[in-house]
Amino acid sequence: MVWTAPTALVFAGLAVLLIAMTVWGRISPPVARRGFLRIETDRGDRLYIGLISAAVVLAGWIAITDLSMWLALGCALLVAVAIGIWG
Repeated sequence: MVWTAPTALVFAGLAVLLIAMTVWGRISPPVARRGFLRIETDRGDRLYIGLISAAVVLAGWIAITDLSMWLALGCALLVAVAIGIWG
């Protein structure tokens, strides 16, 4: 893999996200609940599922269409946020 500035930003963003979730978990322990995913998940579970789902959306976008990746990023973020809030 070529380490470009965008690649470094993605991994730095993931590191910041994990650190923020750790701090948030220390301040307010996560509580499991059931959403539209029909399984009990807490914040960390929904974050993980959302990140994996966003990756699937991005990979599927590349496989199916030649449209702008900015649109794919927007769709992937919508999927991840929806899972995070209502999942």
